[in-house]
Amino acid sequence: MSTPVLLLPGWQNSGPAHWQSRWEALYGYQRVEQHDWMQPLRGDWITRLEEVVLAQPSPCVLVAHSLGCLLVSAWAACSRNTHRVQAALLVAPGDAEREELRPVLHSWSPVVIQRLPFASALAGSHNDPYCSLERAQWFAQAWGAQWHDCGHAGHINADSQLGDWPDGHALLQSLLSNKEAHHGH
Repeated sequence: MSTPVLLLPGWQNSGPAHWQSRWEALYGYQRVEQHDWMQPLRGDWITRLEEVVLAQPSPCVLVAHSLGCLLVSAWAACSRNTHRVQAALLVAPGDAEREELRPVLHSWSPVVIQRLPFASALAGSHNDPYCSLERAQWFAQAWGAQWHDCGHAGHINADSQLGDWPDGHALLQSLLSNKEAHHGH
């Protein structure tokens, strides 16, 4: 039985050229649809993620981009169902505490910082306009995620011209195989 993979886009959702949308089309992964992509409220997004995680037939894997990364940490800090997540791939976390993002992402400050209770990897970029390299590395350390350096890849989104982003998918696969090794399946 294949592991359910849930795609967690960030603020404004992921457009058709975004690797998350391409993965949805290529691999049949499920996008977690949020009620309001433009005015993201942390409590609403957490509730929605909880519903979708509970609806999965078996423990799932989360693949988060930007604000989706903050959603994973906020959800994990308050959910009693974190055992239903095997692992998380966190890509280009958006830093909701940045001055220019605060007005829109007011409900996301302060960012929830505690170690994630499942295996995780964080892919970050040196020139992400929404999160400094230092901050991304700090998030990885604080969340207990394995750091993955994507070089100068901007916000690791459609503008980064990654296409299907095979490197990212390889990272997801390695996260899954490591996860299975830990549990001796």
